Amino acid sequence: MNKSIIMCSALLVGTAIGTNAKVNYPETKRVDTVDVYFGTKVADPYRWLEDDHSEETAQWVKAENKVTQDYLAKIPFRNDIKKRITELANFTKWGTPFKVNEKYYYFKNDGLQNQSVLYVQDSMDGEARVALDPNTLSTDGTVALQQVNFSKNGRYLAYTITRNGSDWNEIYVKDMLTGKVLDDHIKWAKFTDAQWLGDGFFYSAYDEPEAELSSKNEFHRVCYHRLGTPQSEDYVEFDDKTAPMLFHQAMVMGEERYVFIAQSDGEAVTLYAKDLKDRNPHYVKLATSDKYSYYPIGVDNGKIYVITNDNAPCYKVISFDADHLNAKSRADAIPEKDAVLSAAQLANHQFILTYDRDASSHPAVYTLDGQLVREIALPTFGSVGFTSKTKDNEVFYSFTSYTFPTTVYSYDITTGESRQLFAPKVALNPDDYVTEQVFYPSKDGTRIPMFLIYKKGLKRDGKRPVFLYGYGGFNISMTPGFSYSRTPFAMLDMGGICAYTNIRGGGEYGEDWHEAGTKMKKQNVFDDFIYAGEYLIKEGYTCKGKIACNGGSNGGLLVGAVVNQRPDMWGAAVPQVGVMDMLRYHNFTIGWNWAPDYGRSDDSKEMFEYLKGYSPLHAIKNDGTPYPPIMVTTSDHDDRVVPAHSFKYAAQLQANNTGDAIKIIRIDTNAGHGHGKPISKIIDEYTDIQAFIMYNLGMKYKYRKNK
Repeated sequence: MNKSIIMCSALLVGTAIGTNAKVNYPETKRVDTVDVYFGTKVADPYRWLEDDHSEETAQWVKAENKVTQDYLAKIPFRNDIKKRITELANFTKWGTPFKVNEKYYYFKNDGLQNQSVLYVQDSMDGEARVALDPNTLSTDGTVALQQVNFSKNGRYLAYTITRNGSDWNEIYVKDMLTGKVLDDHIKWAKFTDAQWLGDGFFYSAYDEPEAELSSKNEFHRVCYHRLGTPQSEDYVEFDDKTAPMLFHQAMVMGEERYVFIAQSDGEAVTLYAKDLKDRNPHYVKLATSDKYSYYPIGVDNGKIYVITNDNAPCYKVISFDADHLNAKSRADAIPEKDAVLSAAQLANHQFILTYDRDASSHPAVYTLDGQLVREIALPTFGSVGFTSKTKDNEVFYSFTSYTFPTTVYSYDITTGESRQLFAPKVALNPDDYVTEQVFYPSKDGTRIPMFLIYKKGLKRDGKRPVFLYGYGGFNISMTPGFSYSRTPFAMLDMGGICAYTNIRGGGEYGEDWHEAGTKMKKQNVFDDFIYAGEYLIKEGYTCKGKIACNGGSNGGLLVGAVVNQRPDMWGAAVPQVGVMDMLRYHNFTIGWNWAPDYGRSDDSKEMFEYLKGYSPLHAIKNDGTPYPPIMVTTSDHDDRVVPAHSFKYAAQLQANNTGDAIKIIRIDTNAGHGHGKPISKIIDEYTDIQAFIMYNLGMKYKYRKNK
């Protein structure tokens, strides 16, 4: 046997004695609920935990949180990790500036403010004034700003908020001339912003639900609100009463001449357009498909430009005649290339197109007829985001990578010159770390990219603690970005390794990469993640039992699945706000929207059996197979992935015979799926996650102030 493996095994034995003392979990009531799928009976003994409003569930949550907090309180370096994360979080954070009526707006956070503040300046060198401070909207930072949209003349600001992390939105309007918040107030909006047209705006909403945080959401519609009138007088601009499970989003472009409606089932997007200068304004269906998506970029030079994956898995730009709306006027503008077109916008009558190559941004400027003007150089591999206007040569962008905090630049599109505007000072020296990209073969030989971050001088001794993170779903690309919370710098400083793997199901290599991790190909996602661990072991970085796996939402599902399939691989596991019940996920809020990725248990017998086979809740072993230490996390106001997923999963983990390692659940209060969470709650959550992982990997940590 390899010497390093023997040493690693000895370390694990020592760890188990210290961290896995017997815990008395709360007794969780079991009920006799049984569902039948294509003749197969499936018990659901914890169905009662789906009622997150009941007193019985509240008492269970209280009891579980006590066990969890008692356990975490015994980790001797927990407070030291909190000091380090707080230190890392305490830097000035700037958002990318954007122009409205010749004024410059941007978000800024002075360090530990729970929410970032919107500022305005008359010029980029002018005096900054507060335009809107969301920290004044609640005492604990749990009211978060989601969107800001200005009227064409810049006088009115419609701002969209969320409370306690819920997906439900409210919209208010501020008069920027007087500084007063108007009486206009929109409720039960969801997945929306405010698209101004004249003296009002479009927004998307549902009817008021029976149960705010768990009822299935159906019949999404676009409404129009005129300033100074009650919401009850708003009219429905667009809906589809024949199809309850569709999303509708309005977009106003072309100097308020065109209204676009994107209608989506979660996968395909149908695009409608209305020309308000037409003698008889009406919606024209520009593009439709049961498979492809179409999103408008903007209007210029007599053409409507749209980004699509129609017969272009890596996306391309197409155009339509802006003066005569007709699907037949469609033409290719920028053909598909060998990299994924992840973002597109107009600036100074040109395109800024961002292509992703091997999960890293590569932006460039193109003419409207598709000729390359120049590439935009970036500091290293990472992620970039632009703000621009169709007729303006002044462009702004932000850039970030794993050890490169978000830095803001201005860009002159006529000269190609970039100028740094805001650069943060963070309590770490990027030169102390190495970020490298590696590629490894998955089970079927597919080449998978992965980023590794570690301290310079690290030795591959076969026993390094590893933090492995993945997502793998919904065509979402996981590109490099700085995170004071998710990246465990305390662990890196103690000789650990952080690994972000770009597995199938995401969008890193286009629609084919996404599709290869969906429905009855979902096992590819789990294999890709498991083989990331196998690669790290084979290459001498670590060994079995020294790898912690983490992921959130669809990534929480990933963690639950790979723990069931390879419990021997992991030294700790933290599934965050995960989709754990794959048989019933579509019954809650907008869970039905995930069916294009997952399939549904009522689709067919084959689909049911496939889902049940990997469902984290249903595939937990019960034969004494040792599982790693697991801490499940969720929040009481998560109406994206309802907490019942994590409740039932944690209860089943604690009931089954999976060895003596700890299985606990951390349930946050007044918080949701993650968006809009105040910095104070983020610090608390990731303190517990990192402390749990490092403790169970046998690590220690002592805080030392960064110089």
